[in-house]
Amino acid sequence: MIGSGIFISPKAVLEGTGAVGPCLCVWAACGLLATLGALCYAELGTMITKSGGEYPYLMEGFGPVLAYLYSWTTIFVLKPSSFAIIALSCAEYASTPFYPGCSPPEIISKCLATAAVFLIVIVNCLSVKLASYVQNFFTAAKLLIIIVIIVSGIFMLAQGNTQNLRDPFTGGETSFGAIGLAFYNGLWAYDGWNQLNFITEELKNPYRNLPLAIIIGIPLVSVCYVLVNVAYFSVMTPTELLQSPAVAVTFGDRVLYPLAWVVPLFVVFSTFGAANGSCFTAGRLTYVAGREGHMVKILSYISLKHYTPSPALIFNGILSIFYIIPADINTLINYFSFAQWVFYGLTALALIVMRFTRKELKRPVKVPIVIPALVVIVSCYLVLAPIIDKPEIEYLYCTVFILGGLIFYYPFVYRKFSWTRRIKSQRNPIKDKITPRPPEKRIPSR
Repeated sequence: MIGSGIFISPKAVLEGTGAVGPCLCVWAACGLLATLGALCYAELGTMITKSGGEYPYLMEGFGPVLAYLYSWTTIFVLKPSSFAIIALSCAEYASTPFYPGCSPPEIISKCLATAAVFLIVIVNCLSVKLASYVQNFFTAAKLLIIIVIIVSGIFMLAQGNTQNLRDPFTGGETSFGAIGLAFYNGLWAYDGWNQLNFITEELKNPYRNLPLAIIIGIPLVSVCYVLVNVAYFSVMTPTELLQSPAVAVTFGDRVLYPLAWVVPLFVVFSTFGAANGSCFTAGRLTYVAGREGHMVKILSYISLKHYTPSPALIFNGILSIFYIIPADINTLINYFSFAQWVFYGLTALALIVMRFTRKELKRPVKVPIVIPALVVIVSCYLVLAPIIDKPEIEYLYCTVFILGGLIFYYPFVYRKFSWTRRIKSQRNPIKDKITPRPPEKRIPSR
């Protein structure tokens, strides 16, 4: 679950909190919230054993309309914006070493991010095994660089570099919305906690060990994230951290010279691997949505040569580029988090609702009802706080787009209208290379 967000979010979290102490508290609180959310998902995942993430939970709790809106939002907002954020982060760390003392030109970052998206989509279209090898290598690189940063930070603290940690709460931010935006960026680094219940089948005695893994695993990630931030503050003042174009690069320049190039290189590896994983999962989700009739049928086709969902992967890559062109990382994270926490809150609410409406369902893992209630309350805060404190047009666009899915739900899902029925009998050159179902093999997974 340790993600590339730890290289992206520290500056924005500090900007939202205003001081070292509140910044570290937000990182710890994000870990606590992720733990509570993961426990809710553990109950849902062992109670409703269908795949599809939040989709089956919302379907059982509220019916098909909200479930469809989740699918719509995930395909058009969450997955491509997540892919775009990570690609932009990869581009920033790849270009920053060539522009010492200043931020790289925006056009350079966007071109590199677009090139990364193209390369990752091509890799995933060509081979599942190749994409898997890429993912494994870059995951190892991510863990290695985090260990290097933490150990280096501890070494700097042992040498007495603690001046930036004195009076940590002086100048802290108290704005209702600013704290919410700080949580957006901190929680971005924890994104993936909602998928921990996917490992149920791989655990011995999962109904005991899954909650245990969550209670131990996520706090360990929180400790790592707090230590990484402490390491940053061991060599940078809050002002220097806010002015840094790439925090980990600045850290490497001050601690690891003449091997400072190691940090941006491994961060690029880390973010590239995270982008590859995002592309992999987004392609499969879009493929399933096309197969179920929630998207156009061509998105459910797969390559006969490579047995990969090429149309879905290409579609997701194109959407990601549309997000890369006009926006920056922080805007995209706020946009992503706003939409994401709408559905996290609804999913936790579905758990509460099903306690009363679906009493017949077996619950091998059952959390105290106060836990989903807390997640719902915090979700409401995270969704409303930035709007109340500093309303921006992006949140309105996001809300309108989510609800706009209803325009397509009635004719294309509820009534199952298909605009392709009249042309199915015509020869289509694309269908010579892709098909809804391969003759023998199913779409492979990792």
